[in-house]
Amino acid sequence: MQTLIFRTSAHIVTSFMLVFAVYLLLRGHNAPGGGFIAGLIAVIAMALLMLAEGPDYVRQRLVYSPVIYAISGIVLSLFAGFIPLLFGKAFLTGLWAQNLPIGTPLLFDFGVFFAVLGSVLTILLNVEEELS
Repeated sequence: MQTLIFRTSAHIVTSFMLVFAVYLLLRGHNAPGGGFIAGLIAVIAMALLMLAEGPDYVRQRLVYSPVIYAISGIVLSLFAGFIPLLFGKAFLTGLWAQNLPIGTPLLFDFGVFFAVLGSVLTILLNVEEELS
């Protein structure tokens, strides 16, 4: 099922899905969405690309190994949790910048996004390579 139409449309749909994932990631700390659902949508986009082009194509397009993304996400989420401790607050307390609408919840969402993206993509790539 790797016709030219499917491969071309998979690239187009993947682009829109990744943009939508970033949108959900950035609005998720104030509204429905966030790192988890954005990570899942990004993984589904990569899975569609994997079906169209194969796992090697997806691996070549990644800057780092999916395991690195997962580990970085976990470290980033922990870092977002420990920042409030430096200010005498409880672990994972949301801290916000004075004049900007960003804070530690957004940093935590980025960590969750990368953890979900890396871990699920690792599983999908390994399963796909075992089956082919």
